[in-house]
Amino acid sequence: MHHLWSPWRLAYVTRAAHADDGINGCIFCNPRGPNADLVLIRGHLCYVILNLYPYNNGHLMVVPNRHVPSFAETTPEERMALIEWTRIAEMALNQGYQPHGINAGVNLGRPAGAGVLDHLHVHLVPRWNGDTSFMGVVGDTRVLPEDLSQTAGRLRPIFERLAQGEQVDGL
Repeated sequence: MHHLWSPWRLAYVTRAAHADDGINGCIFCNPRGPNADLVLIRGHLCYVILNLYPYNNGHLMVVPNRHVPSFAETTPEERMALIEWTRIAEMALNQGYQPHGINAGVNLGRPAGAGVLDHLHVHLVPRWNGDTSFMGVVGDTRVLPEDLSQTAGRLRPIFERLAQGEQVDGL
């Protein structure tokens, strides 16, 4: 039997066993530790952050700054900012990675696959033809060829440039 070690996941696995203790324990309200370095750009109403446990390189999320569990509880301004930042995230991923496609989605509630309950966020996952390699099929393992700090270094200047050219969220 072969083992693929990923010790950085221990904090995530052990934290997942504990109930979310509201706003103070929310990783999106208080990004700290490795999460703090993953913020690519921050606006007045939303920000963009890399996923600490990505499905593919460039997997990021658009997150409202306010702790809000669903679209139903957002303000019109927050909804507009979420869509505008998602649009800019799509452009940044296309410029930074040239993917063949992008999955964009929202998971509301644990049964829908939400890993962080009670704080709305939009996932964007770059996809390439054939990126579901044999490792995921037979090994239940993902292979990511780029470190998260490299991903942040690649995408952060693109977001800054795109945001300066747009009237997004008061920037």
